[in-house]
Amino acid sequence: MNTKLNRSDLYILIVYFVVSYIIQIQDYIDRDALIREYLIDFPIETFSICSTIFLFVFWLIPKIVKEKNYVFFAFVGILILIVFTGIDYTLGFWSGNNDWKRFPTGFDFILKMLDIGSRQVAFPFALLLTKKFYEGQNNLLLIEKQQKENELKLLRSQIDPHFLFNNLNTLDSLIDIDPEKAKEYINRLSLIYRYLIQTKDSEVMELSEELNFAENYIFLIKTRFENDYVFNVNSEGTDTTDSFLPTGAIQTLLENVVKHNKPNKTPIYATIKIDDKVLSIVNTKSDLKPGHISFGTGLDNLKIRYSHLSNKEILIINTEKEFKVTVPLIKLTN
Repeated sequence: MNTKLNRSDLYILIVYFVVSYIIQIQDYIDRDALIREYLIDFPIETFSICSTIFLFVFWLIPKIVKEKNYVFFAFVGILILIVFTGIDYTLGFWSGNNDWKRFPTGFDFILKMLDIGSRQVAFPFALLLTKKFYEGQNNLLLIEKQQKENELKLLRSQIDPHFLFNNLNTLDSLIDIDPEKAKEYINRLSLIYRYLIQTKDSEVMELSEELNFAENYIFLIKTRFENDYVFNVNSEGTDTTDSFLPTGAIQTLLENVVKHNKPNKTPIYATIKIDDKVLSIVNTKSDLKPGHISFGTGLDNLKIRYSHLSNKEILIINTEKEFKVTVPLIKLTN
C-alpha cells in the first residue's frame, strides 16, 4: 500500500468534511448552538479525525502490522482512538456549556470515546484506505507488467548464440564455390538481421511478417545443409490478418527441427501448417542423435513467453516417427 499522502487523498477528505458539516450545521441551527460551537467543534473534529486516520494509514498499519505485532497494533490503535476522540469530545462538551457533572469518567469515558470515535472515523477511514489499497494494486500491476516486459526482452535476447557463427562459416565456403549464391545468402542474412533489429523490442509480430522471416530463414538452412532438410509451408487460403505470434517463434521452431534431427540417408521433412487458430510444425525424426547436447531451452523459452502473452499453451506431440509442435495464434482485437 502506498503510504505517501497525495493531493487526491486531501481532496477526498475535504469533500467528506464539507458534506458532513453541511449536514451537521442543520442540527446546530435546530438546537440554536452557540457561535463558539461552530468555531471550535468543526476544526477540532477535523483535527481529531484526520490525526487518527493519518496515524493508522501512514504509521500504524505499514509499520506495526508489517512486523505482525497485532496485539500491540490493537492496543495502540485503541489508545489513538480514545485520545483524539477524547480531545474532540471534551472541547465540544465545553463549547456547548454542558453540565460537567454529566461528563463521563473512568471506564464509561473509554467506552463512550470508542463508540463515538469508531463512528466518526469509520467512513472517511474506509474511503482513504480503499483508495490507497487500489492505488497499491494498480502500482503492483504496473510493476508486474514492466517485469513481464523485461522478462520477454531477456527471453528474446536468448536466441541461439551460434546463429551468426554458423552462417558466417557457410558464407565463407560459398564465396569460393558459388559467388552468386553467396550474394543471395548475404542478402537473405541481411534481411533476417534487419528483421531481428526492427523487432527486438516487440513482444509479438504479425503472422505474415513471421512467415516472410521464415522464408528467408529456410533459405539459409537449405543453403547450409543442402538436401538434408526439406521444408514445406502450407498457408494457402489462410487469413493471416489480425493473427500474431511471439516475435521469432517460427525461428525457434525451425531451429528445433535442425538441432534435434541429424539426417540419416533420407532427409528430414518438416511442414508448417496454419489455420485460423494455430500454427503447427511437424517433422520426421532421425535415428541419429545430434552431435551436440541440447537442453530444450528453445521450446522452454517459447513456453514461458506464451505464458506472459496468452492464456493458451503450446501443444507438443512426440511419437516414434514424428515430432509436432502446435502454437496458438494470438488475437489482439475482438
